[in-house]
Amino acid sequence: TREYLADEGGAKLCGNPRFLARALAKLDAFAKRLPLEVNPATSHMFIVNPLRAKDILTLFNTHPPIEERIRRLEMMARRMGI
Repeated sequence: TREYLADEGGAKLCGNPRFLARALAKLDAFAKRLPLEVNPATSHMFIVNPLRAKDILTLFNTHPPIEERIRRLEMMARRMGI
């Protein structure tokens, strides 16, 4: 998806994919701690998906799961020898 490509580009720009992976993990942890009033119509504007439904609606998510994004960045770091 575009998010994976954006993550890869951001990781290359900062020089270390683990920097971006840690930033995403921090954003995810913060989003879990701080409940937000979110309208599903605006959820696509968040870096971390504020709606964590585990049902049929996940088929329409605009962002891939944060855990998968972090996993891919960690794999990229290993390929780079970082």
